[in-house]
Amino acid sequence: MIIVTGATGALNGATVEHLLERVPAEQLVVAVRDTTKAQRFADRGVEVRHGDYAEPDSLPDAFEGADQLLLVSSNDPRADAVSLHRTAVDAAVTAGVGRILYTSHQGAALDTPFRSARDHAATEQLLAASGVPWTSLRNGFYAHSLNWLMGPWRETGVITVSADGPVSWTAREDAAEAAAHILTSNGAYDGPTTLTASTAPTFQDIAAITSELIGRTIELAVIDQDEWVAAQIAAGQPEFMARFMLGMYQAAHEGHLAGVDPLLGTLLDHQPQTVRDLLAQPTPH
Repeated sequence: MIIVTGATGALNGATVEHLLERVPAEQLVVAVRDTTKAQRFADRGVEVRHGDYAEPDSLPDAFEGADQLLLVSSNDPRADAVSLHRTAVDAAVTAGVGRILYTSHQGAALDTPFRSARDHAATEQLLAASGVPWTSLRNGFYAHSLNWLMGPWRETGVITVSADGPVSWTAREDAAEAAAHILTSNGAYDGPTTLTASTAPTFQDIAAITSELIGRTIELAVIDQDEWVAAQIAAGQPEFMARFMLGMYQAAHEGHLAGVDPLLGTLLDHQPQTVRDLLAQPTPH
């Protein structure tokens, strides 16, 4: 049995869709905070259980019987993610789960300026100490984030950032499909497992790519970090969120987000999507 948390979200929801192409529905369970949002899986024969990291008592039953459990990482920047993840890992141990898989990040490290990546590294330490076989899916930074990280560049002709550096921008859809491959690999992937696109362009590179795609010059502006934070706040971004994202740019500048690995392409049996592929798609509305 494979149990997947966070299946009402885009990433693990797509992973369940790919799993349904590979295993019978009766071998799948989704553990979600709001069961009403998982009706599309229930309609296809997938068991739906209530499980919420913030409700520890809900988790042992939600995870019961799992040969493999895919834990989605907390996506709330305000939350104490490591504490929530500890609750989930402890419940997995209590439930006797055979293997825990966790959606981590390529840049997971305790010394990075990006808080999420520190949380991922701390969670991997929890997994290593759990005594349960584990796999951390170290996905590259999700490329759809560029749609808002790049700001209104189409209107202004400028991509404005607080620091620049290489990032292995990776399509969330590719990461989701790879997770399904790994979940059906009979434990072939153990410990940290890096899943990224094949290149790590800088924002300067991305400005050049966008210029080629639209046929006019797009500039890159790297501005003072305090000035960048102030601009984000002036545009309506909460300060905590602006400073959270500042850590991402700082991590990129320091090289924490540059790592690439060919495994994703091997699992997909084709080249992963690139930044150029993403930017060439129609603008989302």
